[in-house]
Amino acid sequence: MHDTGTGSTGNTAHPSRRTVLAATAGVTAALAAGPAHAAAPDDSRLRALVSRMTLEEKVGQLFVMRVYGHSATAPDQADIDANLKEIGVRTAAELLAKYRVGGIIYFAWAHNTREPHQIADLSNGIQKASLELPRGLPVLISTDQEHGIVARVGKPATLFPGAMAVGAGGSRSDARALGRIAGAELRAMGIRQDYSPVADVNVNPANPVIGVRSFGADPRAVSALVAAEVAGYQGSGVAATAKHFPGHGDTNVDSHTGFPTITHSRELWEKLDAPPFRAAIAAGIDSIMTAHLMVPALDDSGDPATLSRPILTGILRERLGYDGVVVTDSLGMEGVRSKYGDARVPVLALKAGVDQLLNPPDLDLAWNAVLTAVREGELTEARLDVSILRVLRLKSKLGLFRSPYVGQGGVDRVVGTRAHLAAADRIAERTTTLLVNERRLLPLSRRRYPRVLVVGADPASPSGTTGPPTGVLAGALGELGFTATALSTGTAPSAATIAKAVAAARDADAVVAATYNVTAGSGQKALVEQLVATGRPVVAVAIRNPYDVAQLPSAPACLAAYSWTDVELRSAARVIAGRVKPRGKLPVPVQRADDPEQVLYPVGYGLSY
Repeated sequence: MHDTGTGSTGNTAHPSRRTVLAATAGVTAALAAGPAHAAAPDDSRLRALVSRMTLEEKVGQLFVMRVYGHSATAPDQADIDANLKEIGVRTAAELLAKYRVGGIIYFAWAHNTREPHQIADLSNGIQKASLELPRGLPVLISTDQEHGIVARVGKPATLFPGAMAVGAGGSRSDARALGRIAGAELRAMGIRQDYSPVADVNVNPANPVIGVRSFGADPRAVSALVAAEVAGYQGSGVAATAKHFPGHGDTNVDSHTGFPTITHSRELWEKLDAPPFRAAIAAGIDSIMTAHLMVPALDDSGDPATLSRPILTGILRERLGYDGVVVTDSLGMEGVRSKYGDARVPVLALKAGVDQLLNPPDLDLAWNAVLTAVREGELTEARLDVSILRVLRLKSKLGLFRSPYVGQGGVDRVVGTRAHLAAADRIAERTTTLLVNERRLLPLSRRRYPRVLVVGADPASPSGTTGPPTGVLAGALGELGFTATALSTGTAPSAATIAKAVAAARDADAVVAATYNVTAGSGQKALVEQLVATGRPVVAVAIRNPYDVAQLPSAPACLAAYSWTDVELRSAARVIAGRVKPRGKLPVPVQRADDPEQVLYPVGYGLSY
């Protein structure tokens, strides 16, 4: 049974009316006007708030920071130790008191997102700690809940297919429903800003960081789905965030670990990368995240886009007409740190046109660097005021001044409900893509092939899903009437592992092989080939990138699931068993393995029964 008292979490799960009124006095009186989703109040009231802030408070409002722990005031000792080591504070409450940060970002690895009731408690504790400070303001709590392979809040919250799967489904109404339901669940837990959707157009099969996080390779299709998802999220009162401007879809370098360069011409950028961001702006997007990469055609200075005034102010603000919040990608990533030191990055980002500085590796260094830049005249206080006003407008639009707290009843009514979980399953069923089906092997007959061996890659399960993939697939097939056995062979099976799988296949009637980013010389390819050689029918299921099919010409049946989350694996199992027909269509082209210049399966390809 969940304990909602302060003893277990250090937070007040249900703040009293007196506590709420006391904590929000001074800002609520000035700003509580209209419903939570109404337009921002008169800017003069927000400007009055800004005018009463100290310079230190202004600097703090520009930062969005991580903090370890499940509680704002009483985290576990290991989280206290991590906070002291990385931030110099013990708790979220101390972080707010010392730096007056305007936002906090939740991560599963920071132990912020154990389960929905705890998340709501943590959110309430953060709001209470901030609002009780002198001139206290509500905090904009954010997370990366893209769904698919990137999700910070797991079960029992509803988890949806990722963007490329949604792209395979091609339904704007599904994208809107995803945003609406996911947004409602985030809001119920006190999370008001989601760093989603990904607006990058993935045209590079070797992209190591975007891939299936993108809706696809067709800018028109991506634009439509981005706009639909934005409408869904923001209709539920959560700020959506289109990322990563000006576009991260054509790179073979991960900006977490390197500094990518996009070689698109200005004309190609306008045709390929810009449309989804234009669509997001037209849909009223609340925030846009920058990319830590260089685009010489847009700015030949050698600076990453995050630090580029020509890109963020010249193009995003002036050319595209965007006046919402601009948030950096994490300032701990190598792509933004490679040219300038950590003390220069936040100052240069603000000079470029950024409003929110996300997750600097050393907050004290970054915070003091901005403070010093203002005191020495490199940045003006008026420049800070512009960004702070944008952030306050967003907080007001999201209802944070009027209603900063959430209730446990809302968690119970909204998060992971049967209706929401059923909606996720229905959406997933429209995404699974059948690419190969020789001799109509699929749907697999339970009478002819009652015993199924499930082998393959078992990458670490995405946040909050059951995993491992082979076990989830075998379990789902078992529920559908097969006798299914799981055998994990990994992403790089050895000869001995392959031999073990081949021996097991001889005792099965059919084999399902889960593949994960197969390459020409990989053990996964050898595994599938040797399983096919047994004479047992083999169904290959690509559980990440759909490009695996090009490396598996011997497999008589191939499916693309686009991720190894439970909802997508269950859908693939239902397609294999014939409970639903495959309806997904490729949102990216698949090139030939032996001649990448030739397309093996074009965008829009997909078989059915």
